[in-house]
Amino acid sequence: MTQPLSLSRRSFVRSTAVASSAIATGLASLSPDASAQSTIALRLSSAHLPDLNSSHFAWQQLMAVNLKNAVGDRIRIDYFPNNQLGKESDVVQQVKVGSIDMMLTGSSIWATVTPQLGMLDLGYLFDSYDHVARALDSGVGAKLNELLQKGTGCQVITWSAHYGARNVYTKQSVKSLAEIKNVKLRVLPTPAFIETFKIMGAIPTPISFGELYMAAQTGVVDGFEHDSGTVLASKLNEVVKHCWMTEHLFSPMVCIMGKRGIDKIPADLRPAFLKAAADSTVQLRRIGTEKGLQGIEDLKKLGIVFTPMAKNERDAVRKEMEAKLWTAFARQYPETSPLFVAINAARG
Repeated sequence: MTQPLSLSRRSFVRSTAVASSAIATGLASLSPDASAQSTIALRLSSAHLPDLNSSHFAWQQLMAVNLKNAVGDRIRIDYFPNNQLGKESDVVQQVKVGSIDMMLTGSSIWATVTPQLGMLDLGYLFDSYDHVARALDSGVGAKLNELLQKGTGCQVITWSAHYGARNVYTKQSVKSLAEIKNVKLRVLPTPAFIETFKIMGAIPTPISFGELYMAAQTGVVDGFEHDSGTVLASKLNEVVKHCWMTEHLFSPMVCIMGKRGIDKIPADLRPAFLKAAADSTVQLRRIGTEKGLQGIEDLKKLGIVFTPMAKNERDAVRKEMEAKLWTAFARQYPETSPLFVAINAARG
């Protein structure tokens, strides 16, 4: 059994900026007419299990408290985890047309409809989640949201974070670039992921997240890459034994909403809704690094062997990614060229 992280749901909620006791105050501030109005129900999809090792579930829990404090019962988010509403590629299309209101996911799956978002998944682009936050909050996120809205009509509600960097998990030991050659790794079906692992020498195999456990268990793939919290929450530690700590990607978690979903929220409530989402992200970012490190320790206790990537190999592969991937991406999508400059400027 996966050992839960020490941060319980009770203490997790207690860590939010607004204590639960403030709910009554928030409700009291509503006018009688407002409180009498019917509740707006929004459907939120996620591929992750409802487990606090999952950053998706943790963000949703924070959002539920913050939204309740902000608008009382005017808006309710109904959470559908574990691909209940369909695999991620299908949910993207349903959010676009409005049959699902919102989606929590990595930014990568939305690169299938707004390819410029794929820049966030290029290998070794970011140094840490602090770096991600500085870059996205200083204008990169707003520009990518603008491109998403123009192409799909959907909107980024918030740019948040997963628990720690993504590393390579395998059945057999892998400790170097030489040993990763010809290893079949599950990746998301986006060019950024595929090209990153081609350069590293692996055989990237696109598979949806919901099919990953079975694919690893049956040998369709030799391993995968992900963050420690997701490995724990989805019990993926049961199908691998080793982790090569490549830290190749600090993947943003994003909440995206379709136009029909946004239109359900009255104009007077939208600022409060967006602030609740932003507050939830700030709270999640505070604990993200701690949870990622704790996740690694928990996975060690469950038998996963961790091996750091050698610095000289990391430096070499990063230079290769910049020369081959980042430059080519900026040529293909010129509007991203200044965003690469901004990301480099945001380094610590």
